[in-house]
Amino acid sequence: MEENKIKTSSFALTYGLILGAVSVIFALMLYSADLHYKGGMMVGIISMVLTLAAIIIGMLQFKKANNTYMTFGQGLKVGVGIALIGGIIGILFNLLMVSVIDPDMMDKALEFQKSELMANTKLTSEQIDSQLEMGKKFSTPTMQILFGLLFSIVIGFVFSLIPALAMKKEEILN
Repeated sequence: MEENKIKTSSFALTYGLILGAVSVIFALMLYSADLHYKGGMMVGIISMVLTLAAIIIGMLQFKKANNTYMTFGQGLKVGVGIALIGGIIGILFNLLMVSVIDPDMMDKALEFQKSELMANTKLTSEQIDSQLEMGKKFSTPTMQILFGLLFSIVIGFVFSLIPALAMKKEEILN
């Protein structure tokens, strides 16, 4: 007797696209400040906050559209979907960044990491070079895609658990 069943996928897609667009804008801001290859804790924190905000807003909007009802499973689907769609857009933009916008980005990142390791650790130059060579194996486009997708799914799941539990409200059928 359900007339209009609200689909989690449409909310995941909508808010995933929004997350992806905001992530691209953030990446372009970093690029314009020549900080795009440095990463760091603040960049990671801002990215996580943007992801969490998109997930929570998406869940709230789903619940609002669904007569204030949302099961835990629906919340997880919306949250993981948002993170996955946003992650796919971020991965595609990163591949565009590395191959077209700034082809020297990986070299800049390796040079920056090398200088950071030299300044902040007691590793020898050979040990640092060895570590960076190992890291190069994991920075191929294929590995970036695989790790990016896996990371998006895991982060989406983790970031969806508490909001989905907190917002769940199941319809009582008679």
